Amino acid sequence: RTYWATIAALRAYRAKVSVDLAGDEHVAPGPAIFVANHTSTLDPVVVVMSTWWRVTAFTKVEWFEGRVSPFFRLMGQIPLRRGDDESTAWALAMAHEALASGGRVGIYPEGTRGPDPGTLYRLHQRVLIPLLRADPDVPVHAITSTYDTSRWRTRATVRVSARLPLDAASQSDDEMTAIIRDELLRIGGLGYVDTYAFLAKARRARERAAQEQASREQPGGDSAATDDG
Repeated sequence: RTYWATIAALRAYRAKVSVDLAGDEHVAPGPAIFVANHTSTLDPVVVVMSTWWRVTAFTKVEWFEGRVSPFFRLMGQIPLRRGDDESTAWALAMAHEALASGGRVGIYPEGTRGPDPGTLYRLHQRVLIPLLRADPDVPVHAITSTYDTSRWRTRATVRVSARLPLDAASQSDDEMTAIIRDELLRIGGLGYVDTYAFLAKARRARERAAQEQASREQPGGDSAATDDG
């Protein structure tokens, strides 16, 4: 009930974020599934700011537990507790209900924001595939969002694909995932890393920690001190 008022308020944010949108004409009226890359917390915002589409997106449950939780509740998003089978089943049921009522559902199968802008990481199938198989007749579109923050006003480039040639009856899980992945790479001009984003972020954190440790151990640091006595 509060979705449209929230979107109207968000449009004022366009003073700071300009959106270059292309491909929205591919989306027909009625239900649709949007599969998107995940680069920024702005990803779910920049699309609806420009289109007025009613999009219900899977959102990690942590966003519903912090200071920004009112925003996600006002937007009517679907909380998803990763790794919890009961939560996943409930979230999928909510998505199916949204599609059945003619709404659009958004999903970010990278699972978390990747550490490198302009790069797509391996797609998780755990929620994506059950969603596609439960609603095989619903059009599926790939959406990419990339950002240029080199100026005072952020420029978001959003690209929407035509309906993807998915067939849950004849294609395997890996075949459908590959079609989605390849279209995200094509329309977004993205690079690809065949590992999960959460693993890449963990590796990056370990590398930073090792560098910081090595810096502390340089000559002149505490660990280089000697005992003259």
